[in-house]
Amino acid sequence: MNNTKRVYLDNAATTNLDKEVLEEMTPFFLDKYGNPSSLHTHGKEAHTAIKEARKTIAEPIGALPEEIIFVGSATEADNMALFGVALANKERGNHIITTKIEHKAVLEPLKKLEKKGFEITYLDVDKQGFIKIDELEEKTTKKTVLVSIIHANHEVGTIQDLERIGKMCKEKKVLFHTDAAQSFTKTELDVEKFNLDLVSLNAHKMHGPKGVGALYIKKGTLIDPLIIGGGQEFKMRAGTHNVPCIVGFSKATEIGMKNMKKSVGDIGNLRDYAIEELLRIPDTRLNGPIGGKRLCNNINISFDFIEGEALLMHLDLVGVAVSTGSACSSTSLRPSHILTAMGRSATEAHGSLRITLSKHTTKQEIDYTINNIKKIVGDLRMLSPLTKVRE
Repeated sequence: MNNTKRVYLDNAATTNLDKEVLEEMTPFFLDKYGNPSSLHTHGKEAHTAIKEARKTIAEPIGALPEEIIFVGSATEADNMALFGVALANKERGNHIITTKIEHKAVLEPLKKLEKKGFEITYLDVDKQGFIKIDELEEKTTKKTVLVSIIHANHEVGTIQDLERIGKMCKEKKVLFHTDAAQSFTKTELDVEKFNLDLVSLNAHKMHGPKGVGALYIKKGTLIDPLIIGGGQEFKMRAGTHNVPCIVGFSKATEIGMKNMKKSVGDIGNLRDYAIEELLRIPDTRLNGPIGGKRLCNNINISFDFIEGEALLMHLDLVGVAVSTGSACSSTSLRPSHILTAMGRSATEAHGSLRITLSKHTTKQEIDYTINNIKKIVGDLRMLSPLTKVRE
C-alpha cells in the first residue's frame, strides 16, 4: 500500500481539514484556551470567538445568531430536534412524519419514540428518492407535531424540495426539521424561504473538524434540551464549549460559502463526467437523480452480478477509498434501506458503490478510479456465479 497511489473518494463520510481551518483553530488549543463561561480575560476571549462563530454560521442560512445552538455532531442535533420537540409538544400531539430514506441519526430516535407511544409515519419515495408532497399532505393530521425530512440524501444525493414541503408545513402549522449535514455549503439553504423551524448541521462534511455541529432552532419553537446540567448555549445544551472546533466550524463555513458557486460547479462537472464514463460499463445503473436535483459531489452506481463490498475492497488495494453506503452502517451486511426504499432489489443494493468527491478531487484521480473500476468489475464478473446464472 505504501507505494500505491491514494485517491480519497468518500467525502460524504468525512472530509480532510482545510489548512486555513487548522490555522484558525490552533491558537485556541495553545494560547486562547480559556473557558468561555469564565469571567476573566481568557474566558472572555473564548466567549467572543464563539459569538463571532455563531454569526458566521447563522448568516448564510438566514438565521439569527441566537438561533444557532452548538452541539457535538449532526447526529446530536438530530436527536435534540426529535426528542426535544416530541417531548415539549406531547400535549399537543404525538404524530411525527419522516421518510424511509433518512439517516439512522433520525430513524433510530424515532424508533425509540415509537416505543414511548408516538406514532411515526414513514413516507415512501419514488425511484429517484423524492417524496410525494401530496402524500405528505394527506398523512398530516391535527396530531402531527413535526415533519422531519432530510435535505440531501447521504447515499444517493437526492435534494428534496424543501420550499414546497416548508410551505405545506406552515399552512398546516406543523414544525419542520431537516438534516442538512450533507447539503450545507453545497446547495441553497434558507430557513426563511423554506419555512424551516429546525436544521441540523455539522462541520466535518465540508472540510471542518469532527466533533462539532449545530442545531438551528427558530425563535419561539417549543423544544426541551437534550443535555442538561449547565447554562451554556442559552440553557439549551449544557457542557463546556469545544471552542477550537467551533472556531474551525466557523472558518469552514466562511470558506465554503465564499467559494460555493465555483466549487459546486466544478465538482458537479467532474461528477457528471464520472457518471457518464461509469455508465459505459455494461449492466450498470445510476441510483438517484441527475443534474441540479442531485448533490454536486455524489455518485451512486449499481453494478449487476457483483458485490459492492468486493469491489470496494479491490479498489482499496489500488489505493481508492469509496463506500457501499453511509459510513455509519458500512460494516452491516444488510442491503441499504435507502436503495430498497427506492425500489432496488436486495441484490441490486448489494452491488452498489457510492463515490463522493470534494473540491480537491482531480480529473486525474477520477480517471484512475474509473479505469480501475472497469478492470475490477470485469474480473469480478468473470468469477461471479451470478453472471453464469444470467448466461
